[in-house]
Amino acid sequence: MNGYTILRGMQHYVGKIRTMRNEIRTQRFMNSLPADIRKDIGWPDMYAERRLRGN
Repeated sequence: MNGYTILRGMQHYVGKIRTMRNEIRTQRFMNSLPADIRKDIGWPDMYAERRLRGN
């Protein structure tokens, strides 16, 4: 295993962590919106369906 492979693995790991943090931040923001606005944009129903499909 050379240095490039280790670096690539670390970048992949950091990217996953960044994605998870961004998703959590988005969920918190969306949940802080008033209920009528969340309903208008389909939160969390549309989000849950999207996550189940794997997009």
